[in-house]
Amino acid sequence: MNKQELLNIIKTKLTEKIQSFENLIAETRASSNDTKSSMGDKYETGREMLQQEINNLQRQLNESLNQQSVIQKISTEPSDKVQNGSLVKTDKGLFYIAVSVGEIISENRKVMTVSAESPLVKAMSGKKEGDTFAVNAMIQTIQKIE
Repeated sequence: MNKQELLNIIKTKLTEKIQSFENLIAETRASSNDTKSSMGDKYETGREMLQQEINNLQRQLNESLNQQSVIQKISTEPSDKVQNGSLVKTDKGLFYIAVSVGEIISENRKVMTVSAESPLVKAMSGKKEGDTFAVNAMIQTIQKIE
């Protein structure tokens, strides 16, 4: 499986996600300005709710920008142990350690993207092919690391 292709898919997903958040923030700000100019003080609560929504969207945008920063540092070089940038096949699934953007499909195979901060990755970090690890009482065996 081509790790560079996986990385490109993740970069595309993150770029789309960032663009979506930026658009939502702009639309919410515009609606907040409309509320401010056309309505009186009794709609202060509505404006506050819109501001909270903008803050929430901004937080999600910042998280996506942080993920984009992390992805720039990911190496596609082969590895003999589990680390950031590894593609790990276990008896339970295929995992790409980078940032978490959910399941992606590459070469007609499902790959779950996971963050290095996830409990799954922390449990398998530093392990080699043939090693086992457990997460939530589920034991998995590492079959292959790329």
